[in-house]
Amino acid sequence: SAYNRLEFLVILSQLAYRTRQFWNALPGLRRRVETGSLLPYLPPSQIVLFRRMQPSEQRHAYQMLQGLKASGQTDPHLLAAALLHDVGKVLFPLSLLERAVIVLGKRFFRQRAGRWSEGTPSRLRRPFVVAAHHPDWGADLAGQAGASSRTVELIRRHQDIPSIDDPLLAALQSADNEI
Repeated sequence: SAYNRLEFLVILSQLAYRTRQFWNALPGLRRRVETGSLLPYLPPSQIVLFRRMQPSEQRHAYQMLQGLKASGQTDPHLLAAALLHDVGKVLFPLSLLERAVIVLGKRFFRQRAGRWSEGTPSRLRRPFVVAAHHPDWGADLAGQAGASSRTVELIRRHQDIPSIDDPLLAALQSADNEI
């Protein structure tokens, strides 16, 4: 049926996305993003924050920036949010295994994964709590580093239900899902 084909395509798309994330996270592929390429979008205090992210997260954020620019996006708040959207993960860095646990848990135990995301980020709950709460943590960190209120809002909302009411948020979410 059409529904089954659509569900299959969604799963296939998610698999491709996660496969790209996995390859980007491998140690041999951890190319450093050059500071000079960040200066047009982030002041030094926010570059320091960006540098705290894991190399794979820095690469993902920089690829998002490049994708947004290629699609014609020029809003400075959006471009800064692209670079800092996952910065909340610096508080509790995740291993490759923990990232895989999140993907599998959300796929096969959707309701339980929601419950596991509450509480403190310890033990088996840790990856789920980080996945759920890193947007708020990142928004707070970016605000403390001097990010604009609009950038902070985009970071905070980057995992919200997609909204057509906010074209910048929609662009950020789309870029995050594609890279």
